[in-house]
Amino acid sequence: MLIRASQIAAALGVSAGGSLASDVDPLVSSVGFDSREIQSGSLFVALTAERDGHEFISAAAQAGAVACLQSRPEFSDSRLVSIVVPDTAAALMDLARIMRQRLSAQVVGLTGSAGKTSTKDLILAAVGASRPVWGNQRSFNNEQGLPVTILNAPDDTEVLVLEMGMRGHGQITQLCEIAAPQVGLVTNVGYAHTERVGGIEGVAKAKGELIAALPASGTAILNADDPRVMAMADRGPASVLTYGDALGADVRISGLELDAMARARCTVETPWGRYRLELRVPGAHMAHNAAAAFAVAGVCGADLGAAAEAVARAEVSAMRMQIGRTLGGAVLVNDAYNANPTSMAAALEALSAMEVNRRVAVIGVMAELDQPESQHREIAQLARDLGIELWPVGTDLYGLPPIADAVMAIGTLGEADAVLLKASRVAGLERIAREVSAP
Repeated sequence: MLIRASQIAAALGVSAGGSLASDVDPLVSSVGFDSREIQSGSLFVALTAERDGHEFISAAAQAGAVACLQSRPEFSDSRLVSIVVPDTAAALMDLARIMRQRLSAQVVGLTGSAGKTSTKDLILAAVGASRPVWGNQRSFNNEQGLPVTILNAPDDTEVLVLEMGMRGHGQITQLCEIAAPQVGLVTNVGYAHTERVGGIEGVAKAKGELIAALPASGTAILNADDPRVMAMADRGPASVLTYGDALGADVRISGLELDAMARARCTVETPWGRYRLELRVPGAHMAHNAAAAFAVAGVCGADLGAAAEAVARAEVSAMRMQIGRTLGGAVLVNDAYNANPTSMAAALEALSAMEVNRRVAVIGVMAELDQPESQHREIAQLARDLGIELWPVGTDLYGLPPIADAVMAIGTLGEADAVLLKASRVAGLERIAREVSAP
């Protein structure tokens, strides 16, 4: 994005000011709301959340920002053009909506209870092998992160991939009003954030907002193996493309095998040809994520031969089935970014498929569930069925006493063992990952 500060102000219906000379109208090349990540030429957006972003305006100026979107003019910095609005969060969304209308890129929205970010990473690899593509950094998938993703899209972007998170009814609708996606992908419906939406049927209703927002000329890409996802086909007028194991899937996985580290090898049959896939990330569920990526790539007109090669090399975001080693030499599967029963089960099944002597899962609480006690106990039973030792951290919801020192316990594991780290972010298992990981 390249736009003058005065054009941003005009688009928002306000004026740009500050103590700079009146003839200074800097060119804005990027947008950010974290002063630690501001680059030269940025517009800094002073959001008010846990901390008031206005307190970091001077730090943003020092980092190279040229303009600031703010609601408290008393925090203005003479090094920046100030764009004062009543509500910076609302203005950020308005600006992204306006700039989205100027983009010629094809916009892909994706959501799901598990695997959103990994699927997004694979889509970026698959499409990016032959077309200029842009997407959310990390998990910038909410009402702040998605607008910033749109605003930071390079001018030559042909495909814009937008992960959309859901923490309540209406949130995905709000994101779609900003993004106006032409392609919508739903990976699955599972027990995530059920406390906020009234159970799993509420999750399905909220996720289906993406499909309802698509135009008649658009394409809904649906997981053929998830009945709740397939039921979304009638939520909007877009045409439907399916993917998965099901015999009738348009993009179908066949011949799925896992290697010693549970990495998938399979064939994907598509309307555009037949391709062999090999993944670097463990878990049979990653083959489904890759099939979803192939479906998006095909709809977006990407070269699927190049996509297959790119997916074989692709890594996913940190703390998503990330493979490493502990200081003692054990295989470390760091999937600690977040957790719900759906993603927890997939991670445990991947661990069980690894060819090792001993399998241990160090797991913490799964937050925001509508039936937390029974859902944690079901995961504990699954672990027993799979022959996995369960070491809970910070919670007794799994029906087992939590271990006192996870770092010390992991230190007893050796080269023939594997350990999984997984929990919701509130459990903070990334700290354990840092302490036990080999350099």
